[in-house]
Amino acid sequence: MSTPTVPTGVTPVDPAERVGTRVDGVEVLGALSPSRAGDFLSCPLLYRFRTIDRLPEPPSVDAVRGTVVHKVLEDLFDLPASERTPDRAAEMVFPAWEAVLEAEPALATLFPDQDEGAAIGAWLASCRSVLERYFLLEDPRRLEPADRELYVETLTDTRLLLRGVIDRVDVATDGAIRLVDYKSSRSPAAEYEGKALFQLKFYALVIWRMRGVIPKRLQLIYLANAETLSYDPDEQDLLATERKVQAIWEAVRRAKESGDWQPSPGPLCRWCSHQALCPAYGGTPPPLPDPVSREELPAPPA
Repeated sequence: MSTPTVPTGVTPVDPAERVGTRVDGVEVLGALSPSRAGDFLSCPLLYRFRTIDRLPEPPSVDAVRGTVVHKVLEDLFDLPASERTPDRAAEMVFPAWEAVLEAEPALATLFPDQDEGAAIGAWLASCRSVLERYFLLEDPRRLEPADRELYVETLTDTRLLLRGVIDRVDVATDGAIRLVDYKSSRSPAAEYEGKALFQLKFYALVIWRMRGVIPKRLQLIYLANAETLSYDPDEQDLLATERKVQAIWEAVRRAKESGDWQPSPGPLCRWCSHQALCPAYGGTPPPLPDPVSREELPAPPA
């Protein structure tokens, strides 16, 4: 039998893992973020590949575009309000790309050298086009976020650590909280809006447990087609989210104990980097690493 091919590329790291801290004095049974919960809901085997095996994945121009755009939108608010303009944002794209590339040099493989920069030039232009659409939805000169790229975490009664990084937190003069997440993709169809909002409901739950205040509004900003999806949660929403998150973790725990990580074939498989290792496509997953629990513990500071 031939040895399964392991993809080369970038090792997937949850943003929360980069800044998470160990919880002192408490035996944490596990840690979960919206990204990893979404992976498990999409495909338990994908969760295993990303979280336990830490298999590298080829970088994606679309995903990296989103990273660069996120960085520009984060850094934009470091400028004086009067300078937060479309032209200034466009100027920030190349420095943002350089910063992202410095943090992950493997991303240089995205663009071939033989085209004399044509591919990267077109890609940087696409980043600027995405940012132009942001200004159709908001005027950053009139905004002063309370936090950007805010790491949040809370420990549930079951000793499950919920954690994540919120793109932006706005706080009104009356104390009302708005959580904002930027998406470089298109807005979902109406029947998929609930799935799209799960991430922000997760964050709202963590903020509620941390601060004792339920965020007034959750807002997804879709930059590919300049659409905004807003939702106002209540206590019942967040309690239901808490039950869902706990159920996801129990399913993860059972899979970990049994070693049975089932694939979930579907339309998203066409973009998966691990088809060669997936039983649904005739592949064989690599042996489970020993131990298999490093994801379940919060990461030390980066």
